[in-house]
Amino acid sequence: MTAPLPDLPAPTFPPLLRGQPVPAGVDPFVKAAAEAMAGTDPGLVVWSQDATTARCAIVLAPETPLRKAMGAVYAIELGLADSLGALAPPEVAVHFCWPDRLKVNGALCGRVRAAASSAEEEVVPEWLVTGFELPLMPVHETEPGETPDQTTLYDEGCVELATPQIIESWSRHMLAWLNRFLNDGPEPLHTAWRARCDSLGEHVEHPRRGLFMGLDEHGNMLLRDASGTRAVPLASMLEMSR
Repeated sequence: MTAPLPDLPAPTFPPLLRGQPVPAGVDPFVKAAAEAMAGTDPGLVVWSQDATTARCAIVLAPETPLRKAMGAVYAIELGLADSLGALAPPEVAVHFCWPDRLKVNGALCGRVRAAASSAEEEVVPEWLVTGFELPLMPVHETEPGETPDQTTLYDEGCVELATPQIIESWSRHMLAWLNRFLNDGPEPLHTAWRARCDSLGEHVEHPRRGLFMGLDEHGNMLLRDASGTRAVPLASMLEMSR
């Protein structure tokens, strides 16, 4: 295991979770998926020592079919929103774009990722990996207004937030939402998520074009277009499966 850089201390994780750092040039999401394929125990959080972007991924071991297990994605997102709510200035507004994008003060700022051992919705996956990428500061210099649809936390006034601080806070909020999902089912998460979505009832372009009507009982998108209303599976965001 690579030791954390001296100026980037390791986050402190709550019980049931354990951390594994990777150098800034290594994708923690890919590393977590590799660890999951190798049979690591659930609760592993792989996090990047990147000071410009907070990136991490957690290995889960679902006991339900993928269709239901994908609800963990909402725990990831809500944990991240709660973390920013606790750490960022009060004027910073956080919203979601279904299924995988985060908006800060109206501009895109980060994404959530997911992978599973199987993409079959009725199969119980051996593992599920999900995590996030959150840009803390610009990597390349841009002129003001050059990318109005994208932002970073630094650009929104969060100049003192650091990667370990965000990941540590996120892990605690995320675990609380994950436990609620396991104990109370998906509806509390869906209710909280809808309250932070700014495109419900509006026409969207991502991931498909249509009128975003809401979520079904599994957290799938209900999308109305010229052919009628249909459910877009949350599992469609999976990036890989074995």
